[in-house]
Formats: sequence, structure tokens, C-alpha cells
Amino acid sequence: MSTVDCLEIIDKGDYAVVEFDLKGEKVNKLSFPVMKRLQEVTNELKSSKYKAVVVKSKKKKIFIAGADIEEIKSVTEESQFRSVLEQAHSIFNAWEDLPMPTIAAIDGACLGGGCEFVISCDYRIATLDKSTRIGLPEVKLGIIPGFGGCIRLPRMIGVMASLDIILAGKSVDGKKAARLGLVDEAVPKELLDQRVELMVNDIIAGKKSKRQKTFKAKKLPNKFLESFLGRGIVFSKAKKTVMKQSKGFYPAPLAALDTVKKAFGASRSKAQEIEMKAFCKVAVTPISKHLINLFYLMEGIKKQTGVSSDVKPLKIEHVGVLGAGVMGGGIAQLAADKNYNVRMKDISNEALAIGYKQASDIWAKKVKRRRLSKFDFKKKMSLIGSSLDYSGFPKLDVVIEAIVEDMKIKKMVIADTVKHCKEDAIIATNTSSLSVTEMAEAHPNPKNFVGMHFFNPVHKMPLVEVIRGEHTSDEATATIFDLSKRMGKTPVVVKDGPGFLVNRLLLPWMSEALFLLEDGMSIKTLDRHFTHKFGMPMGPCRLLDEVGLDTAIKVLKIFQNSLGERIQVSALADKIKASDRLGKKNKKGFYNYNEKGHDTDVDDSMYSLLGLKSANDSLTEEECIERGMYQMINEAARALLEDKIVETAGEVDLAMIMGTGFPPFRGGLLRYADEVGIQNIVDKLEGYHQKIGIRFKPADSLVEMAKNNKTFY
Repeated sequence: MSTVDCLEIIDKGDYAVVEFDLKGEKVNKLSFPVMKRLQEVTNELKSSKYKAVVVKSKKKKIFIAGADIEEIKSVTEESQFRSVLEQAHSIFNAWEDLPMPTIAAIDGACLGGGCEFVISCDYRIATLDKSTRIGLPEVKLGIIPGFGGCIRLPRMIGVMASLDIILAGKSVDGKKAARLGLVDEAVPKELLDQRVELMVNDIIAGKKSKRQKTFKAKKLPNKFLESFLGRGIVFSKAKKTVMKQSKGFYPAPLAALDTVKKAFGASRSKAQEIEMKAFCKVAVTPISKHLINLFYLMEGIKKQTGVSSDVKPLKIEHVGVLGAGVMGGGIAQLAADKNYNVRMKDISNEALAIGYKQASDIWAKKVKRRRLSKFDFKKKMSLIGSSLDYSGFPKLDVVIEAIVEDMKIKKMVIADTVKHCKEDAIIATNTSSLSVTEMAEAHPNPKNFVGMHFFNPVHKMPLVEVIRGEHTSDEATATIFDLSKRMGKTPVVVKDGPGFLVNRLLLPWMSEALFLLEDGMSIKTLDRHFTHKFGMPMGPCRLLDEVGLDTAIKVLKIFQNSLGERIQVSALADKIKASDRLGKKNKKGFYNYNEKGHDTDVDDSMYSLLGLKSANDSLTEEECIERGMYQMINEAARALLEDKIVETAGEVDLAMIMGTGFPPFRGGLLRYADEVGIQNIVDKLEGYHQKIGIRFKPADSLVEMAKNNKTFY
């Protein structure tokens, strides 16, 4: 008998209920011991008297969260995966082949292996509860569905709908699952047991029997696209979409697509053989391991408080935003979206109107995409209030300052704001470059002052840097860390210092782009090296436009004053500053922009403006990437090991991925450094130091690592 306590058969007379409750764990997951227990239960049911079987979970808001990721992470040989997958298929096939109909009663997360299990059942009823999500997120871990998901799902809901879920790693709620045919019914949570019982009674009465559900398109265009000829068009279009989104860096979506294509219409055994081969191939890649490590970093944040002490965060109900505008409106929208009462303050009605419009536009897009009802849209908008004075501020728990990036003005506003807030209210500054410690001088109680750096656009960028000034308390830090998570963000606590963490590492890369242009690189080729070859979401020239050329140059000069000779500024910076080019915000930068703010192509007049000769792209792709990325690694070593801006390499990597879009498939900046080799990076930096200048001098900490054969991880 299996020793793991997770599944129990409860006799209900003519039918049985199988309760899933993995003891000692917060979630149900399909680890190897659990699968063995499922095999035992299946064998017991196979020879039983029952006319129906219902599967349900005793975990709150969890049905089955998926397979045990730790087991996937630890396996490095294809043959090891092969053995596990063969057993899993055997168990799910036996469950699918049980003589009596099976019903999955889904309440809560049903993902990955959990989804693959329920689609091996005959019937599925899901709740309309917000916690209920059904899907296959495997590609986000660099793998593909391996327990039959690539086979059963397309046959159940059609090729188009299944590819939409599988290739993007999507999950859907109960309502959409019912619309797709992924579940037979979606009911209010309170009615789940009643609806399951009615279905069981129908089965016992002979009105329902076992079935192999086969998808049939209802609309004429879909009938064609789901036909033999039409599927070719679907697969071709899906591949183009995957390549456009992933640039070919991620093998899992392509493997999943190929698996669905080859397995569709094949016998169960042949289809499962195709799926197993594809799974084994992608699961052992470094990309999969990197994405799994990223998953663990994300999960770690959920368990952290942002401080090492046992201090608890304050309860937050009312949030204030100083400064409306685009950034302030974005922060207000984010807070109200999570049902906080928000108070915006600015010095003019025009500014407040911009803030309201920013919030409204974000929700309006959700309404248009049917992700938000019109009723909820109005309800959320009603949570945002505004004023030109401090009315309402005495009851605020947190005030987030998002005014102009000017130390003198910020200190003046903070000093004034404190007078109108309750004594224990926390004031957080959304600054990208100014010292939190210096700003706290304006606060009579600096322990209640902290940095909360959002990245633009607020509703899209997942990172928040929680910045501790010299006097910031654990309570203030923990509160803002917790608030960030509740607002749906990924917080990383950083020590106060020039550029904090992300901007400090990003600026040398952006700065080096100007030197690379000086050395003859074209704007387009330079950006393509970092996007299409390295995997960054955008190249440094396009990013400079996005940030704002004036803002980037201003911050670069601040860095030069703070960090000394290692931050050098190209002569092109002053030429850009003297021009009227601000980048995307005035539609004049390295790129041309249309009326909607979308870049169209490189603005070739930039070369003459900067006094550059026609680009000859004489530098190699390797040199471009090394000069940019190795400077980032060099600065990361100083920030982590010398200045202790953060405590772990994981925090650096998480911040860079969430704050800059550093390619997740590389695992993060410092995992990439470990893969390239610290000694190799030091040697390259020293070579550029001798050839180009002081900005490439290897950090002492990096040299020491190379000397002692150490790595960041």
C-alpha cells in the first residue's frame, strides 16, 4: 500500500466520492507518491459495485494545483522523465477506462496535471468562484503538458481553443470553461454539491453514461478551420504567432504545437508516445530549469514579508495618491482595482482629470475585452475620490507620493502632507532616482517614510522596488511590501542608493548604446542584436525613447556624479539634450512615431543630428552584447556584493526580469553570468578596459569571485 495520505474513497451507496486532500501540504499536487495512490484507488474502483464516481477536493480554493515541480526540476535525464510519464499515462488511462462514469467537481485552481486529470473524467462541473481557474500553464515552465493534455484537450474543445490555452499557458474561469466545453456546467459555489448529486442521479437512472467527448464546431467558419484542411491554416498561423511572441527563444510552445499537430487523430497510444518524446526533449533543457527557478523565486515572494523580523504589516483600507497625472492615475487605478478606497490630490482640476482618464482608460480596455463588466467598471471608478486640498487625508493609512522628480519640491510637499495625516500613516515616495534617506528629512517621523518605486506603465510592469531609507522601520517596509503584493505586484526590498537596483544596472547598458552608435553601429542593428539575438523585449535605443531621452540623460548625469568615473557619458548625450527630441513622449527620438504613439521605423535624421557618419555596423554582434551586458553584470556585482543593495542573487534576477523584461529563458542577469563564466566575463571586461576605457574595469568583487572560482548561485 502507498504511505502517502492524499486520497480517500467515501462510500455513498450506489456511488463513491473520492476526496483529494494531500496531508501536510497547502495544495493538492500530483507528485510520484500521489500518483501511486491514485493508481491504488483506480484499481479499487475498477472492481467495485459503484455506478458512478465523484472526485472533489477538501482544500480551500484548490482542486489540484498541478504536478510536483520539484520533481521536474531535479530530473536531468530524458530516460528518467520517460519512466515517470509512462506510469502517469498508464494511471490516467486506467482512470479514463473505469467501467463507471466519473465526475470532477471543480472548486478552486485546477492546473497542469490537475487539468489533465479532469479531462480524463467523463464529466466536469466547475464553480463560478473567482478561485476556480482551469488550464495548462506548463509552457511557462519551459515544458509541455505531459499527462495527456496535448491529446485530450484538442479532442474535447477543438484545436483552436486548445492551442490558445496550451501555447500561452493560459487558465480560464468556470464561466469561460463552460463556454469552451472544457466543463459541462459552471455553477455558483453554493450549488456545486446539488448539481453533482443531480448528475449522479441521472447516471444511476441510466440517463447518462460513459462518454468520449468529441468536439464539434457549431459555426460554419469554425467547422472549416477544425476540418482536416482547415487545421493546416490554424497550425500555420499559430506557429507564426509563437515565433512573433517568443522570437524562437522558447522551445516549449513550438514543441507543444508540433505535438498537438502530430497527435491529433492518432490512436491514444501513438499520441501519448508523441507527447512523451516531446516532453522529455524540452524538460531537460537549461531553459526549462531557468523558468522553474524563476517560478520558485516568485513563490518565495508570496511567503516573504520584506523584513527579517516578525513585524506584521499594518492593515490598509484607505490609500492616498499625491499627484494625479498619468503615473498617479495609474497607481490610483491599481489600488482601486484591488478594492482600496483611494484619494487623489493635485494642484489643478486639469491634473486630476488626467488621473481619472488614466484609470478609466485602463478599465475601459478590460470592459471592451469582456474581462470586466460595465457594473464593475462603475463600481471601481467610484472608489477613486479627489480633491485640491487635504480633505480626506486624516483617515488615510498610506499616502503614495507621485509628483515631479525634484528633491526640493518633493520635500516641501511631504512636509506639508504629514501635517494632515494621522500619526502612524506611512508615506511612500514613487521616486526612480532620488535619495529616500534625504527625502525623509522632510518627515518629522522618518521611520514612517519609505520608497515605493513603480515602473511605467504601472498597470503592466510587475515590479515594485520597496526602498528602505536609513531610518525606515520594519513596520513601514513590511506594510508597503504587503501592499505591493495585494496590488498584484512583485516587490523587492532594496537599500537606498543611486538608482536603487534596476535603474542602476540598466543605465550602463543604455549609456553604452550611445558609445556603440559613436563606434559605427546603426540604430536598427544595435537594437536587433539585443532583441532578436539576446532576447531583450526592446533594444537600448528604443528603451531610451520609451523612458524619455531627456529623463534618461538627466538620470545618467546624476549617476555620473554619484558613482564616479566608471559611469562615463557619451558626447552624444549633450547633442541629444540640446535638441528638441524627447523620445516617445513628443514623438521625436531614435524612432519615428505615429499619432497613436507606435514606432514606425528608425528616424535616419538622427545620424546627422548627432554628427555621426553613416553607420557601417563594423562591430560584431558578440562585442555589442558583451559591452552592454557585461557592464550590467559588473555593476550588479558591486550592488550585490559590495554595496549590499539587495541580499541575494535571486533578488537581482527577479528585479531585472520583472522590472526590465530581462529574458526569463536566460534565468536572470546573474544566472546568465554564471553560465557564461565569471572568469570569462572578467577577462573580457579587462580586455575592453585596456582597449576602450575605465568604465569596463572589472569590479573588485567580480575579480575576487573569478580568482576563487565562485559563482553567484
